[in-house]
Amino acid sequence: MQFLKILFWCLLAFIAAVFTIANWATVPIRLWGGLIADVNLPMLLLVTFLIGFLPTLLYNLAMRWRLRQRLATAERTILDLRAAHAVPPVAYPTPSYPTPSYPEEPAMTPTIPPAAAPTAVPPGVA
Repeated sequence: MQFLKILFWCLLAFIAAVFTIANWATVPIRLWGGLIADVNLPMLLLVTFLIGFLPTLLYNLAMRWRLRQRLATAERTILDLRAAHAVPPVAYPTPSYPTPSYPEEPAMTPTIPPAAAPTAVPPGVA
C-alpha cells in the first residue's frame, strides 16, 4: 500500500512538472492604481489554488477541533454521571442457618435371631 501512495505522488509531481514546462508563459495581471504585474502562469495557478484551498482547510480543521472538544466534553459528562449513579456494592451477610442435627441411626443389626431364621425347604416336601 505504501508503494501505491509513493507511486501516486510521483505521478502527480511528474504531471505537475510537465504542465509547468508546457505552460511557461507570462501573464499580465492588472492591479489597482494602474499597476501591471507579469506573473508566470504556473505560479498564478498555484496562488489561485491556495487562495481557494486554505480557507476551506482552515474551516475543516476548526470544525474537527470543535467536534473533538464536544466529544471529549460529552465523554467526561458520561463518566461523571456513571460515577454519580454508581451504587456501591452492598455486602449482604451470609445466612447462618443452623445445621440440622439428626440422631445417630443404630447400626444395622439383624432383627431376626439366627436360630429363628427360616430354613430353605425344597418344594413339595412339607
